[in-house]
Amino acid sequence: MAHGDDDARRARAAARATLPIARVALRDEASPSVEAQDASARVAMVWRVTLDAWASSGRPMPEYDRANMPGRILRGARGGR
Repeated sequence: MAHGDDDARRARAAARATLPIARVALRDEASPSVEAQDASARVAMVWRVTLDAWASSGRPMPEYDRANMPGRILRGARGGR
Protein backbone atom coordinates (compact mmCIF):
# COMPACT_ATOMS: atom_id res chain seq x y z
CA MET A 1 0.00 0.00 0.00
CA ALA A 2 1.35 3.41 -0.91
CA HIS A 3 2.05 5.95 1.83
CA GLY A 4 -0.69 8.30 0.51
CA ASP A 5 -3.23 5.46 0.54
CA ASP A 6 -2.35 4.71 4.17
CA ASP A 7 -2.80 8.38 5.13
CA ALA A 8 -6.18 8.48 3.38
CA ARG A 9 -7.26 5.30 5.17
CA ARG A 10 -6.28 6.79 8.54
CA ALA A 11 -8.15 10.00 7.75
CA ARG A 12 -11.32 8.04 6.88
CA ALA A 13 -11.00 5.99 10.08
CA ALA A 14 -10.62 9.16 12.15
CA ALA A 15 -13.70 10.69 10.51
CA ARG A 16 -15.74 7.55 11.21
CA ALA A 17 -14.67 7.59 14.85
CA THR A 18 -16.50 10.90 15.38
CA LEU A 19 -19.83 9.74 13.92
CA PRO A 20 -22.69 9.69 16.44
CA ILE A 21 -23.72 6.04 16.61
CA ALA A 22 -26.09 4.28 18.98
CA ARG A 23 -26.58 0.52 18.96
CA VAL A 24 -30.27 -0.31 19.46
CA ALA A 25 -32.05 -3.64 19.09
CA LEU A 26 -34.74 -3.51 16.40
CA ARG A 27 -37.43 -4.44 18.93
CA ASP A 28 -36.43 -1.40 21.03
CA GLU A 29 -36.19 1.04 18.17
CA ALA A 30 -38.89 3.71 18.13
CA SER A 31 -40.93 3.97 14.95
CA PRO A 32 -40.56 7.31 13.24
CA SER A 33 -43.72 9.39 13.56
CA VAL A 34 -44.85 11.33 10.53
CA GLU A 35 -48.30 12.15 11.89
CA ALA A 36 -47.23 15.70 12.73
CA GLN A 37 -45.81 16.25 9.23
CA ASP A 38 -47.92 17.82 6.52
CA ALA A 39 -48.29 16.19 3.10
CA SER A 40 -45.53 18.23 1.46
CA ALA A 41 -43.04 17.25 4.19
CA ARG A 42 -43.96 13.57 3.75
CA VAL A 43 -43.47 13.80 -0.02
CA ALA A 44 -40.11 15.47 0.55
CA MET A 45 -39.04 12.57 2.77
CA VAL A 46 -40.04 10.02 0.14
CA TRP A 47 -38.26 12.05 -2.56
CA ARG A 48 -35.02 11.99 -0.53
CA VAL A 49 -35.26 8.20 -0.16
CA THR A 50 -36.01 7.88 -3.88
CA LEU A 51 -32.92 9.89 -4.82
CA ASP A 52 -30.78 7.81 -2.44
CA ALA A 53 -32.14 4.56 -3.90
CA TRP A 54 -31.41 5.64 -7.48
CA ALA A 55 -27.94 6.82 -6.51
CA SER A 56 -27.14 3.50 -4.87
CA SER A 57 -28.37 1.58 -7.93
CA GLY A 58 -25.62 3.11 -10.06
CA ARG A 59 -28.16 3.92 -12.76
CA PRO A 60 -29.10 7.42 -13.93
CA MET A 61 -32.29 8.96 -12.61
CA PRO A 62 -34.94 8.68 -15.35
CA GLU A 63 -35.99 11.95 -16.93
CA TYR A 64 -39.37 12.36 -18.59
CA ASP A 65 -42.21 14.83 -18.50
CA ARG A 66 -45.55 14.14 -16.88
CA ALA A 67 -47.21 13.29 -20.19
CA ASN A 68 -44.69 10.50 -20.80
CA MET A 69 -44.55 9.03 -17.30
CA PRO A 70 -44.77 5.24 -17.23
CA GLY A 71 -48.01 3.94 -15.79
CA ARG A 72 -51.62 3.58 -16.64
CA ILE A 73 -54.96 4.92 -15.50
CA LEU A 74 -57.55 2.42 -14.33
CA ARG A 75 -61.07 3.72 -14.45
CA GLY A 76 -63.93 1.86 -12.86
CA ALA A 77 -66.08 1.63 -9.79
CA ARG A 78 -65.05 3.96 -6.99
CA GLY A 79 -64.81 2.92 -3.41
CA GLY A 80 -61.69 0.79 -3.34
CA ARG A 81 -61.52 -2.87 -2.41
